[in-house]
Amino acid sequence: MNDTTLQEKILVWYRQHQRDLPWRGESDPYKIWVSEIMLQQTQVATVIPYYQRFMGRFPTVQALAAASLDEVLKLWEGLGYYARARNLHQAARQVVAHHEGRLPNSYQQLKKLPGLGRYTAGAVASIAFGQAVAAVDGNVKRVISRLFAIEDDISGRVGLGKIEAQAERLAGQAEQPADWTQALMELGATVCTPTRPKCLLCPVGDGICRAQAQGLAASLPLKRAKKPIPHYNVAAGIIYRTAARDQFLIAQRPLDGMLGGLWEFPGGKQEADETLPECLRREIQEELAVEIAVAEPVTVVKHAFTHFKITLHAFAARLISGRPQTIGVADWAWITLNEVDQYAFARTDRQIIEVMQATADT
Repeated sequence: MNDTTLQEKILVWYRQHQRDLPWRGESDPYKIWVSEIMLQQTQVATVIPYYQRFMGRFPTVQALAAASLDEVLKLWEGLGYYARARNLHQAARQVVAHHEGRLPNSYQQLKKLPGLGRYTAGAVASIAFGQAVAAVDGNVKRVISRLFAIEDDISGRVGLGKIEAQAERLAGQAEQPADWTQALMELGATVCTPTRPKCLLCPVGDGICRAQAQGLAASLPLKRAKKPIPHYNVAAGIIYRTAARDQFLIAQRPLDGMLGGLWEFPGGKQEADETLPECLRREIQEELAVEIAVAEPVTVVKHAFTHFKITLHAFAARLISGRPQTIGVADWAWITLNEVDQYAFARTDRQIIEVMQATADT
């Protein structure tokens, strides 16, 4: 296979067929960085409105650094993988404090910032600064595995090593690293798709792609079979301050944990031989050091996270005794239904709020 021909064909295709995206053709490293963070494990169609709102509110790294984490999380609400937002905010503050407000222009320096691993640092270094480094995301892994008919498990050390070696080699030969990086990603996103790859539309499907030539395109890349996803029942409390039910308790999740910094209806995982009301009383005592009386069920929400699934059972409850303490939470607040939009909640809790609002309107 002639690498020059391969790259020329892909670049010609990219320049003719690239999608019109808000960050495409952008020269501001900050905007490129934000787009790459948002695109991690998230579809382009979902990212576009979030990116546009984010840039409207935080048009510069200085504006992002000056914001509070609560502001950032509120704007990120619903996009998921909230560690991305926390790391982005922390990294912005480091850029302002230690790099004079300018994103470092080298791959090695970029990797030192929170939330920038090998892929994101490579993407920003190549797209924003024209460095000849590879950015190996899921799309690129798939394209490379098919181009070179790599039949090793790409989740294993050997398979991934082969893909990264080929990606680095091709990136090192690219005369226009920014276009090359984006072209590989675009090819994987729109043509060399996970299922039913569009080989007839591929610019390198005419004997250059080894998987296509060998009839392996649909079966590559090889991945280790996924383990069964565990399921948990979770109880959450809409804990009212008084019998009038005008104020209820919300808690902020610890910043260093899953969904860190988001607000929620407090509760937790059901243990064996424990009813859901018992679970809720125990969790509230352990996390907030207060006693509650559990009342009627309000709603049930099912949700799948990356590594597990939950069924969230929300109950109305009332405070019996004690003042909330920050034992297992970062913070807490008594709020009214009119105040919920001031806080960033996970999608599951937003569904509970929607039920509360619908009930209040009837």
